[in-house]
This record gives sequence, C-alpha cells and structure tokens, in this order.
Amino acid sequence: MLLKNNIDEIKNILNSNSILTSEEECYCYATDAINFDGKQKTPDIVVFAENISDVQKIVKYANDNKIPIISRGAGTNMVGACTCSQGGIILNFSKMNKIIDLDAESMTIKVEPGVLLGDIKALASAAGLFFPPDPSNYNVSTIAGAISQSSGGALSFKYGTIKDYVLSLKIVTATGEIVTLGHGVTKDSTGYHLTQLMVGSEGTLGIIVEATLKLIPKPQCNNVIVAYFNSIDMAVSTVNSVTSSGIFPAAIEFMDKNAVITVESYIPSKFKTDYECVILIELDGDKKSIELQTQTIAEILGKSGASKIYVPPTKNDYDRIWKARQSSFAAATRLAPDVISDDIIVPRKNLGEMVKKCNDISRKYNLKMCLVGHIGDGNLHPQIVFNAENDDEFKNYINARDEIYKCCADLNGTISAEHGIGLEKRPYLYSFADKGAINYMKSIKQIFDPNNILNPDKIFKTDKE
Repeated sequence: MLLKNNIDEIKNILNSNSILTSEEECYCYATDAINFDGKQKTPDIVVFAENISDVQKIVKYANDNKIPIISRGAGTNMVGACTCSQGGIILNFSKMNKIIDLDAESMTIKVEPGVLLGDIKALASAAGLFFPPDPSNYNVSTIAGAISQSSGGALSFKYGTIKDYVLSLKIVTATGEIVTLGHGVTKDSTGYHLTQLMVGSEGTLGIIVEATLKLIPKPQCNNVIVAYFNSIDMAVSTVNSVTSSGIFPAAIEFMDKNAVITVESYIPSKFKTDYECVILIELDGDKKSIELQTQTIAEILGKSGASKIYVPPTKNDYDRIWKARQSSFAAATRLAPDVISDDIIVPRKNLGEMVKKCNDISRKYNLKMCLVGHIGDGNLHPQIVFNAENDDEFKNYINARDEIYKCCADLNGTISAEHGIGLEKRPYLYSFADKGAINYMKSIKQIFDPNNILNPDKIFKTDKE
C-alpha cells in the first residue's frame, strides 16, 4: 500500500491529468478478463504514460521506493497477468498509441506499446502488406500486451505467433534505463537474442515502450471451407489428411456442438447446429491457387467423412463465418456470470482424446463447456461457464481445471499455448516446466529486476514456493 506522501510525490513527477488516485477510479484497473478468486487488489494509483520519459520517471521512482509497478494495455488477458497482487502502481499505455513509422520497402512497422493489433493489421493491409498475428480480440488487444503474453491466434498454424514478428524492442529496465534489443532487421545473430527473451515475459523483466515488427506480403485472396462432422475423431484425422496433401492452410479451426449452438444463439451466422463439431479451413494465396486448393481440400473432406461441406460464395459470407468464430467467448458469457477460456495444447495426434477428456470432466462436475480451438496446432480453448459466487460451482470449476491439466500432462501437453501464466496458472508451473529451467528463469528475473518491482508474483514467485 502506497503512503499518501508517495502519491503526492508521484503527482509532482507527472502531469496530474495522467493520474487516477480515487478508490473508485482505481478499482476499474484491479481486474482483467477474469475476476473471481480475490488474489488481486485495487492498485494504489493508475498512471497513464504519455511518452518514454514518463515511463522512465515513474519506474525510477518505483525502484527507488521498492513499489510494485504493473504494465497494462487493454487488460484482456485471461490469466491475471496485469492485476495487482500487492497493490502498487498500474502503468497504463492507452495514451502511447502512435504508429511511428511504416517502411513498406523494408516491410517493417514501428509502433508505441498501446497501439491496437487491429490498427497495425489495417495499416499494413492498406500498404499491401500483412501482419498475421490474430488473437480473437485483436481489435482491442495492444501490441505490447500481445508481445508480453506471446499471443497467437488462428493463423499461427501457417504463419507462427507474435514472437516470429518481433524484430526489435525498446524497453525501460527496472532502474529506468532505456535499452534497445535487436536491430529491426529480419536476420540478426549479434549476441544473445534478448528480444525473444522479452516475448512472453509478462512485463516481469522490462517495460516495452516501442516495438519494430516484421510485415510480410499480403496474400491476394482468402477463402474458408466449413466442414461438419458427426465424430470428433474423424475431424481430427481429417486434419492429418489435409496437412499430408501438400496444401498448407493458413488456419484450421475447431468448434464443438456446444460452441456452435452458443454462437448461433448469440450472433445468428447460418451455422448448422446438429453436428458434433465443425472445422474451418482457411486458405490463402493467388486466385488460381485458391481455386485449386479449395477443390482439392473439398475432395479430401468428402473422402474423410465430412457430413456437410460449405464454401462461402461471397465476401460477406466469408466475414460472417469468421466473425462467428471470433465471437465464441462473447457468446459464452451469456450462459453464466463467469466464463474462463482456458488455453491448453497437446500434440495434435492426442487432440481427440483431450477433447473427450474435457467433455467427460465437464459432465462429471456438472459444468457447461464450449470447446473451440486451433485444431491445426493442437491448441484447445475449453470455455467453462459457471457462477463463481456459488461455492459449489466454484469448487467444481477448480476441480475440473485440475483434472483437465492432469489429462493435458498425461497427453504430453502443456497449460499455455498463447495466454501466458500470470497469477492463475502459476501454481501449476512446476508440473509443466523443468525445475532447472524455472531456476534459470528466477536467476534472469533477479538480474533484470533485483528489487522485484516489475509485475511481481507473476509466472512464479521469486522466493521459494
């Protein structure tokens, strides 16, 4: 808890219009996309940085006074990564939202940390270029938050996750020093790859204040094939047939029957609701290639047991399908007061078994669950809906989560593909990460942040757990 003199001193450091101090105002920044277990506290103060100098000033003050400082973008993460476990300072980047430069010749874009991924994608597209990372919330997700959580999305199957597009980062260290990592070029083997060390570090090692990102040529055309199956195993095996055909889809997505029904009632999209699951196969390339790919994939789907195949005839139909898929979490929020979209990943050969286990567990604990995910990657998002204020339902959720994670471990998977660890998954880290690796992580944290002020308690505790 900050003392009044700390708050007064911070006000003197920065413009008072960039600071929130009342309990009511700060409470809005105590949560992220989940809020039910009481681990988070209301921040003592919220600071809106307007430039790098602001960040340096507030970080130096926080370090000198050993005050926790938590970087925050849009607050949409699912693991408590930008919440306060000890109070302290929320450093909000919504005012640092400028696109600094787009270099079409070099195919790079330089941005401030609060720029939305959707804006980056739109500007790149207008220049005939492409920024593939596409978490389902990309229209509200900020770039620094996406980098800090190592976000992915549907197109990760073909194009990789956000780590594959970060060329250089400018960070403010725990002592307030500005350090540039990387050179903003597509190849760089000059010493340790410290840029990649920041990706997925959840604001625990440094504060991103500028990012240079790689863009790639924009595909000429896109198309999506919708295939319905009466068997989840058949859908999974079909993916193997598709990938062994020599065609490399941009994305292969999955929605089970519960998810399709839930989405269709939320945003009517002409999805069929009487099949066990649906897969969406996104294709991209030049027009002739798309025509050939669509024909080939449709034939494979027909031979692999797809009960119904649909190819959208217009751009509006195409957009309707993807809007529905991206709305699955929003749709699930209508089913109960609380929704947790988890983020597990297993080898794709084990995905059918993981889906069965999730369904068995949801029935065992009488919980409604919608299953969606990136089937091409083996990345599954069980969306569990319940009332956290009901003690029995909350206990059932915790038990179900424990069993899902155990099954994930038994199937050679892990508990986070693209959401991060934060507070919520921290207790499970030792079951999925090598103990020696965790010790190295703690050593790195100590080097970068000796006073443990940068987003403390996230990923792991610095003391012995």
